[in-house]
Amino acid sequence: MNYLTAFSYIISHIFLILFFYLFMIHRYSQIATLLIYFLLFSVLCILDFFKLILFPDSALCYVVSTILQIIATQTSAFFTARRQNYQTLFIGLSASSYVIAGAVSSAIIKIYTGNSILAIIGSTAVHFGILVFLSFTIRKPCLRFQEKGYEKGWWKMCLIPIFFYCSVSFIAFFPHTLYDNPDNIIGTVFIVITMFASYIIVLSYMESESKRIASYWENKLQESYIQGLENRHYLVEQAEQNLKILHHDIRHYSQIIDSLLEQKRYEEIKEINEQISHMADENKVKEYCSNLIVNTILSNMMDKALSLDIRVDLNAKIPKEIPVNDYELTIVVANLFENAIQCVKPFEKEKRYIEIEINCMNNQLFIQTKNEYEGEIILDSITKLPKSKKNENHGWGMQSILSFSKKIGGTVGCYLDNGIFHIMLYAKF
Repeated sequence: MNYLTAFSYIISHIFLILFFYLFMIHRYSQIATLLIYFLLFSVLCILDFFKLILFPDSALCYVVSTILQIIATQTSAFFTARRQNYQTLFIGLSASSYVIAGAVSSAIIKIYTGNSILAIIGSTAVHFGILVFLSFTIRKPCLRFQEKGYEKGWWKMCLIPIFFYCSVSFIAFFPHTLYDNPDNIIGTVFIVITMFASYIIVLSYMESESKRIASYWENKLQESYIQGLENRHYLVEQAEQNLKILHHDIRHYSQIIDSLLEQKRYEEIKEINEQISHMADENKVKEYCSNLIVNTILSNMMDKALSLDIRVDLNAKIPKEIPVNDYELTIVVANLFENAIQCVKPFEKEKRYIEIEINCMNNQLFIQTKNEYEGEIILDSITKLPKSKKNENHGWGMQSILSFSKKIGGTVGCYLDNGIFHIMLYAKF
């Protein structure tokens, strides 16, 4: 019986590693990752040999070996994953919980048929079926969440596989197995079904919530864009009205200038010309770049900075047609601008200064912001970007910037130099 269990566990270990490979974004090359997983497989099999073959009657050996297997499994997940966070822990715990369902199926088939070969074949089929089912239902959401790096709420998600693993282990395997208490089979099956249903429901909800947040920010951008167009329309109307008045008054200015010429009062003529020029400049509608959408948001952000008495040195070279999505670029610009404003807003007036450069010319995109910064910057160990002080991971704005950079094949970097914080985004198309 122990040999059947050991062989069943070997199959479970293979599918556990397949789960890791399919559901996790890795930091190392494919070959290096596979070597690490082979080492994990070897360790798990050796520990199974100890607890099932060498010391089958030792409860202490069973417990110690199982604990070591859990540690080895979760350590391998953290070591190979791109990010070391609660999402990685969730994937590692889920892999262990998923394969335990396959091990349960092996025991159930053996109990009802008495055939070890059918038990092995059935266990393999159940493992494969569950893996395919999970691949079609939750794999894409899992990978998307890992790619975006969202951390919020994932420690709670880890409770699902933890409680499931403990419940099934104590009902089906330790201290008494399903072979000893076959009456526990129905309860065990329903726990397995409940666990997978919980996965699908919770992950579907989290993905829906993520889409809702994305829609919220898109709507905010649209609102800001519409408001900017309304403000621009108002400024154009005001400029037209003022220019009509100036056009009407120009005859009077002309008469005054003629009179002053006759009197050779040239300095006063110069002052009148300067006044007319100043009035004409005041009625120009400010344009920061040629791209209407980006220019609209820049106008709004400049107005916000002005209202907070923040000096801004803005240099934007963005043509009407650009090789990236206008709205996505606008969101990135707005996030960087907003972050800089929020950073310098509490400072004294002389330190409330922002420098922004945006260049999207010659098949290249370069964005840089500079602003005063006080205190320590906490950077993510993987992305090297600042973390939000409100939670453990990046803020939503920084995550949006990082996602945009990855999409266009760009790079994002930042550093602090003599109290000036620099953040840059560069991409070549």
